[in-house]
Amino acid sequence: MSATPAKAPAKPPKKQRERAQAVFAILAARYPAPAPMLDFKDPWGLLVATALAAQCTDARVNKVTPEFFRRWPTIADLARADVREIEEVVHSTGFYHNKAKNLKAAAERIMAVYNGEVPRTMAELITLGGVARKTANIVLGSAFGINEGIAVDTHVTRLAFRLGFTESRDPRIIERDLMPLFDRSQWADINHYLVFYGREVCDARKPKCDACPLAHLCPRKGLP
Repeated sequence: MSATPAKAPAKPPKKQRERAQAVFAILAARYPAPAPMLDFKDPWGLLVATALAAQCTDARVNKVTPEFFRRWPTIADLARADVREIEEVVHSTGFYHNKAKNLKAAAERIMAVYNGEVPRTMAELITLGGVARKTANIVLGSAFGINEGIAVDTHVTRLAFRLGFTESRDPRIIERDLMPLFDRSQWADINHYLVFYGREVCDARKPKCDACPLAHLCPRKGLP
């Protein structure tokens, strides 16, 4: 997969960026300590948790990872693990065959190519089993403090469209559209803010528009 979002980010209209910054300011005040809702202690822990969170709730992942790391405390331990045993531990997160296979492959590559250390670049991270731009952006931003892009999940996809920041449903194009609306230093935080807000207020089926502090900034695209 490409290490860059679809096409190059274009310079947005001034009013669009001003509206995006107003949204950011309101959400920053609402969520003063943005961070992943996944429990992790280090970059490898965040990579594992993020991979397991695909099509699964963070709460479920947080119940699985303690046993996961009790069984395989280090990357080297997982690289040597039996994939069937990994499947048993991650079974409840769904898609466990692929998740177990990819995590073991990622651990093996980190040991063989990156001297046992989780790499710190987008280009290197997406060579790991099961790691695409979203996971790489989360690991870079939240574990290393490196902003290479904006992680786009289902919440970010929904809110970016409703707020009129993108016309697309393609995560790579959405990322391209969002990046110039925010300062590079804001990229990791805007992902957290939109995820939190999507869960709390801007629900997929029943958004709380009447109680939304972004209502005056939101064109409500796609909503009746």
